[in-house]
Amino acid sequence: MSEAEPNVRDSGPVEGDRGNREIPPAATDNVDASGEQVDELAEATRQRDEYLDALQRSQAEFANYRKRVARDQASLVARAAERLVKELLPVLDDLERALEAANEHEEAKLEEGVRLVHRSLAAALAKEGLQEIETEGAFDPHTQEALLSQPSDAEEGAVIQVLQKGYRLGDRVLRPARVVVAAAKSPAGDSGPVEGNPGEPGGSAGEE
Repeated sequence: MSEAEPNVRDSGPVEGDRGNREIPPAATDNVDASGEQVDELAEATRQRDEYLDALQRSQAEFANYRKRVARDQASLVARAAERLVKELLPVLDDLERALEAANEHEEAKLEEGVRLVHRSLAAALAKEGLQEIETEGAFDPHTQEALLSQPSDAEEGAVIQVLQKGYRLGDRVLRPARVVVAAAKSPAGDSGPVEGNPGEPGGSAGEE
């Protein structure tokens, strides 16, 4: 009688069998971490693209704004110049009529024409805000320039003569008034005009 052969089907799993090997948990964790890093990189890239797009749009809008402001300023200057020229055209007409009167030796018409030109020009400039600087009273170094100082019966430092009118446009002085101011009364024999430093009443650079 022969010995019974071992039943192969009833045998349990053999240690080391490759078909039944389990995946270590560490490998799964590495895969999950790599996936999270990829997602974070994609999100950072998306945000970067959004910020870059917003910055480019802002730069384009600012460039368009600067161009629009430049056009508006140029248009404003052009309209202001046009308005002033229109105001001065009647002055030019009056001046031409005065010159015609001068050619015809009509002194009365010439004088009247010159006065008309002066009135028209002064009115046109006044509309633009031009004002004559007042010179009555004491010397004002902010709006006046003292060219001479000389003894006078007037109070020391008072304006006694206007050599050239001054003008302001709004709050800005376009040209100071050039004046002669009264100096302190000097002893007998020392009277006479004295040159003054511009803007300093009574200042002297030497006697004439």
